[in-house]
Amino acid sequence: MPRHTFKTNRAYLYTLKTPTSMTNSAIVAPAPARILPVIVLSQFAGTSLWFAGNAVLPELQASLGLKGEALGLLTSSVQLGFILGTLCFAFFSLADRVSPRLLFLLCSLLGALANVLLAGATSITGVLLLRGLTGFLLAGIYPVGMRIAASWYSGGLGKAIGYLVGALVLGTAFPYLLRGLGASLPWQTMLLAISILAAAGGLAMYLLVPNGPYMGKGARFEVGNMLRVFRVGELRAAALGYFGHMWELYTLWAFVPVILAYAYPEWAPGQLSVFSFLVIAAGAVGCVAGGYLSQRWGSGRVAFVQLLLSGLCCVASVWVLQLPQLLLPFLLFWGVVVAGDSPQFSALTARAAPPQLVGTALTVVTSIGFAITIISIQLTGYLLTVMPLRGVFILLAVGPLLGLLSMRPLLRAK
Repeated sequence: MPRHTFKTNRAYLYTLKTPTSMTNSAIVAPAPARILPVIVLSQFAGTSLWFAGNAVLPELQASLGLKGEALGLLTSSVQLGFILGTLCFAFFSLADRVSPRLLFLLCSLLGALANVLLAGATSITGVLLLRGLTGFLLAGIYPVGMRIAASWYSGGLGKAIGYLVGALVLGTAFPYLLRGLGASLPWQTMLLAISILAAAGGLAMYLLVPNGPYMGKGARFEVGNMLRVFRVGELRAAALGYFGHMWELYTLWAFVPVILAYAYPEWAPGQLSVFSFLVIAAGAVGCVAGGYLSQRWGSGRVAFVQLLLSGLCCVASVWVLQLPQLLLPFLLFWGVVVAGDSPQFSALTARAAPPQLVGTALTVVTSIGFAITIISIQLTGYLLTVMPLRGVFILLAVGPLLGLLSMRPLLRAK
């Protein structure tokens, strides 16, 4: 009996062998109800490793005698490790050639181990190496989680990835909440709790989420795969918009505690940690709301509006940072829009990529985006030493501006 392959919405569907009395058909049943919640919770658990070092920075500084620039170094070491990991995964097309569930599991377990070893580090070199290794392994969690989601959802990809990136935002912010609510706990215990959470997320993904019906046939390893994905004009436009977004996103997240400490010097460390969590976690609202709006307006329009609003926040920061009574609601709004466009850029990238290279496209675009964050974080850290804080964050508007200019071809994208 011949097999027919049906192609729709840039994804390959199931092909079923049918009895001779029936015609061949491609049937895609709705995803089981558990799939999206498990993916979301697993992504939240795995990405809680991201800012774990930042959340215990005061204790690390006291224990190892680290200087004030340790915040930028810790954040950039994770970003650099993530870049190296995504480049490695993209070069070998790992997310398209091996089971993404297995990759997610292994990286979650090894990332949890690297995180808990941080408690035993005896030098700044050891801390930076362990944070870099954690970043490398996060390359098998964040973009691979999106790859798994893309294998289950096609027409509602913007909505599904909205939940997924919302989980990443909450996971990134979670160590600050844990630090704020558990200020009396030893910081080593906090690291252990985050590691257990990450390992549990990897196990849940592997055991409860099988490969989805839109999992295209794996690509053969070819050196040109990383460059081939950029031949698609829509993908290039989505990638450039994403790069502008990334110039702003992680720099704001990294320096939220600094902004709050500047504006509210009377706050205790625990209070600073809780409000840092709230500002960063507000991005989950933007991600999920943007996912629903994308079903009506299209991913391109939603990403454009949120990137425009976050760029305006960069400009407005010059004045609002001098007004403590307005700063907190302003930061919460900025937190919503600064992250809300991210899942729509990922959805646009996944839709525009060749079906057999979706994982590679998501990984290499994410890798370049995170390389941009290192430049932005280090530049901002330097500027804070030579300029008043209130005048620094307007420079983040350069990223949204360039991103908006590149996005015009996407405004009709659904």
